[in-house]
Amino acid sequence: DLSMIDNEWGNAKYPLIAGHEIIGIVTELGNEASNKGLKVGQRVGIGWTADSCQHCDCCIAGKQVLCENGSTATIVKHAGGFAESVRAGWQWVIPVPDNLNPEVAGPLLCGGITVFDPLLRHQIQGVHKVGVIGIGGLGHMAIKLTSAWGCEVTAFSSNPDKTDEILAMGAHHVVNSRDKTALRALRGQFDLIIDTVNASLEWASYYAALAPEGKLHVVGMVLEPIPVPASMLIGGAKAVTGSPTGSPLALRQLLRFAARTGVEPTVEVFPMSKINDAIQHLRDGKARY
Repeated sequence: DLSMIDNEWGNAKYPLIAGHEIIGIVTELGNEASNKGLKVGQRVGIGWTADSCQHCDCCIAGKQVLCENGSTATIVKHAGGFAESVRAGWQWVIPVPDNLNPEVAGPLLCGGITVFDPLLRHQIQGVHKVGVIGIGGLGHMAIKLTSAWGCEVTAFSSNPDKTDEILAMGAHHVVNSRDKTALRALRGQFDLIIDTVNASLEWASYYAALAPEGKLHVVGMVLEPIPVPASMLIGGAKAVTGSPTGSPLALRQLLRFAARTGVEPTVEVFPMSKINDAIQHLRDGKARY
């Protein structure tokens, strides 16, 4: 939201109505949404995507997040969740389980699905070892979700002061990402490493930390090119991959999983009357997770 308000990506159109992790109540169903399982009065959520074409090959295959005709982002030329009401394509309106606290469900719809989708995409199971780079908004949800998934989770953080909090989130190990010796000691361990930060890293150390056929999955918007040596790809059959958010099915699965396992993002709550204070709180870097 803040990136769009500040036009950091160059595609903001003003006046802009932000809010892309929305929990609300269905007030009306259009013709296309009739008989699709949604009901007036039902609690639902909308994330980064509000609609897709529903007829390209990706949409037909259930990969609507990759819509070939360009999906509709909830806050790009579209009224987002800070409006009094929001319209969206029925597939992207996600039912919220009754036992999932609506105050914590919102972040799952964008940040949460961004780090959950790699688990589905790479068929990660409880027997696997997963690393998470960067323990902020995305990273802290990655730790909670992968821990609940049953994985052995290692957090890579540049802030040692967060160690106790990170362990409380479910991580089994915390490694100082600035400690090259500690990184070298992890050689060949990880089936999946999720990179949530938007900065260049000691890439060679993380490639070395991957197990054979391991994946380094990028969800942080790294602005510089990432060097990928062919010897690493060939010798260990390793891969560097990436993904956006996730499909409507993955979003539904995530909310059901979070409701069943009790996974909740760490949030701070402001009344809507204090939305400008909340935005400034975020702009000042004071938000915790």
